[in-house]
Amino acid sequence: MRPGGVLLRRSTWKGPYFTAFPSLTTALKTNTSIFTKSRACTVVPNFVGLKFMVHNGKDYLPVQVTEEMVGHKLGEFSPTRKKFSYRQTKNR
Repeated sequence: MRPGGVLLRRSTWKGPYFTAFPSLTTALKTNTSIFTKSRACTVVPNFVGLKFMVHNGKDYLPVQVTEEMVGHKLGEFSPTRKKFSYRQTKNR
């Protein structure tokens, strides 16, 4: 059994974890995507309206940041597992 989400939060005195993206200002001006592997990065209000390409372990998936995403992690919006779909065999 895993502990609840309350126990896994980052300490408030440390503040949110986010990565400094060097191309943030150019991405705002030119509306280009920012490629990142930093799934643990917290979405801050400055990111609203940006497009990120978040790595899921195999591919980069597009993520458009909205106001509802502020405070969450980038990795929450880039699933790492495929949905299982049962395929019937030829003989059935």
